[in-house]
Amino acid sequence: MWFWGILIGAATFLIIGALHPVVIKCEYYFGSKIWPAFLAVGVVCLVFSALVPWLALSAILGVTGFSFLWGIHELFAQSRRVSRGWYPAHPHRKHLYHKTKEDEGE
Repeated sequence: MWFWGILIGAATFLIIGALHPVVIKCEYYFGSKIWPAFLAVGVVCLVFSALVPWLALSAILGVTGFSFLWGIHELFAQSRRVSRGWYPAHPHRKHLYHKTKEDEGE
């Protein structure tokens, strides 16, 4: 019996679950300006995914790469959530968050 699908599925679950708090913490400490690091890690993972001959590792690297790329979107969404008051702002960066008319209407 082949368990690669289960392994890849479990790895995907863990990667996405691990990156959720990473995005929240990165936005808290660095703001959304850290997005180039997420881009770099995502691209590196995707390049290695294309070069690795082992299918399971290639799939896991691909999932990791695209999860980091999706993390860029989530960084900016997290910034909006902080400005709406749904998450705490870092005390040294509170002045960077301000509510817009769009935020107040939602």
